[in-house]
Amino acid sequence: MDADETAWEQRSVVRVVPPVQPRKLAKVPFVELADGRLQGVVSSGSDIERVYVSSIAAGTHDLSCSTNNNRPCGALHGYACKHIRMLADEAVLQYGLDRVARYLRVEVPEGGHLMSALNGTPQRTPAAVVLSRFLRHLAYLEVPDSTEPLAELHWFPAMGPETGKVG
Repeated sequence: MDADETAWEQRSVVRVVPPVQPRKLAKVPFVELADGRLQGVVSSGSDIERVYVSSIAAGTHDLSCSTNNNRPCGALHGYACKHIRMLADEAVLQYGLDRVARYLRVEVPEGGHLMSALNGTPQRTPAAVVLSRFLRHLAYLEVPDSTEPLAELHWFPAMGPETGKVG
């Protein structure tokens, strides 16, 4: 293996940030800080074919929760439903309380709970984008192990580690 090949391999690998604490994926299989929201997918406790797409907006702390077919959550009435609470708890396990609180622009007192510091109201947001990203992540689980680049990601340029410039 020559130096050029080693440099290419280093630039072509995406760093995966490990979770702050281990978490179980059965109840909240997908959680992310993206699009100005803490958002993710929460499994239904009663129907194996139903999931809820839940989110908390940064800054306003507006709450949204609906099923995978965009029906509103029946428990979201002026306060967070169990799906949003589960999402927040898993986000804290994944990213840590400080990072989640900073992203949502909320101050959580020492020893406090994230949900106690939020004061948002229900606001519907479309579930399709979050659900689509979740399904894309699931599709990558079916890709066989390989060190070769994925064809669908060929248009991402390799970045130089020191400068951030295209290598």
